[in-house]
Amino acid sequence: MFPTVRPRRLRRTPPLREAVAETRLDPARLVLPVFVVPGEGVVEPIGSMPGHARLSADRVVELAREAAVRGVGGMIFFGIPEQKDELGSSAWDPTGPVPAAVAAVAEAVPSLVRWADVCLCEYTSHGHCGPLVGETVDNDAALPLLARTALAYAEAGADIVAPSDMMDGRVGALRAGLDEAGRPEVAICSYAVKYASAYYGPFRDAADSVPAFGDRRSYQMDYRNSREARREVALDIDEGADMVMVKPAGPYLDVIHDLRPRVDVPLVAYQVSGEMAMIEAAATRGWIDRERVITESLTGIFRAGADIVLTYFAVEVAELLQEV
Repeated sequence: MFPTVRPRRLRRTPPLREAVAETRLDPARLVLPVFVVPGEGVVEPIGSMPGHARLSADRVVELAREAAVRGVGGMIFFGIPEQKDELGSSAWDPTGPVPAAVAAVAEAVPSLVRWADVCLCEYTSHGHCGPLVGETVDNDAALPLLARTALAYAEAGADIVAPSDMMDGRVGALRAGLDEAGRPEVAICSYAVKYASAYYGPFRDAADSVPAFGDRRSYQMDYRNSREARREVALDIDEGADMVMVKPAGPYLDVIHDLRPRVDVPLVAYQVSGEMAMIEAAATRGWIDRERVITESLTGIFRAGADIVLTYFAVEVAELLQEV
């Protein structure tokens, strides 16, 4: 009891606070999302995502080198093709933007873990995550296309393929396709808990993946549900997922915290474009301390139970940690 018990004793100085800190940021546990386009020497700034741009593979290599020097744990690639069609066939084109970037980074910066997002929404003319029957995504018809896409990325040199489409059964389809093709070493990180969120707006601008009609609520999770996340995660692990992801991260810390003791595989969280954009907008107006909010928000995600965080701040945070 006070005055014998004084918790402030351990908060007096920076060294004391550091010694007793329960959660620490580690660059090796951060993954940087990157948007890849065809061509060479391409840098197309993304208006709704300050400091980020669509990059050609050669420019991605430059960024990958910086990320590796800073100790960032990996890079995840999203492709924007030159052509789109009803099936999204550019997704599995071996000469497409993602295979090109994966191969280039594998050759130039082999130490950096290469993640490849597997979805069709950036590649379909209608912006949905699979072929359509009327205005409904045909779940089962999408599975072989997703598996084919994952294999194209694996053959280019991806270490991890990450299906984000939220089709039922897609993890099993990817695992079977990779194994049958002699790629059992390629890991799967499932976007197991991907909510139909309003926080994706800047990403959809960056990836040119806004649906031509409707929305994705018929296959992405309802943000009002949390217990459903347990079922999604259990199903994907049973199908062969090596890691599972919660997306977005910040608004769903309760879901991350609930899942942590229930799963034995690594738990990943995605600090999405809307979360980043809100921080940048408030910082631009001088309403917040930008660097402190970035580190605090990421620490909160790890404190909730995430093992790995995908964040657009990965390189910057790694640099800050090196300076400290």
